[in-house]
Amino acid sequence: MPTKRKLPLRKCTGCQELIDKREMIRVVKDSSGEFSLDFTGKKPGRGAYVCPNIKCLTKAEESRGLERSFKSNISKEIYESLRNELSKNG
Repeated sequence: MPTKRKLPLRKCTGCQELIDKREMIRVVKDSSGEFSLDFTGKKPGRGAYVCPNIKCLTKAEESRGLERSFKSNISKEIYESLRNELSKNG
């Protein structure tokens, strides 16, 4: 009888819900301090997760969830580029 594998769950920085990490979008801060969206979950660097919708990204911005996850300030331009990438790919 095959054993059931545990689903890796991550908390959305916007809505604070635990969701399967493969359904979420990872925001990555690499070693040079650059932020980007990681749709594969394989980019190197510190990651935080957001549900794949604009509402959760907006909530994360308002609650400063990404700032807490990365322990650094995130500029409005980064949120705008994340929002643009999210609307392109989502």
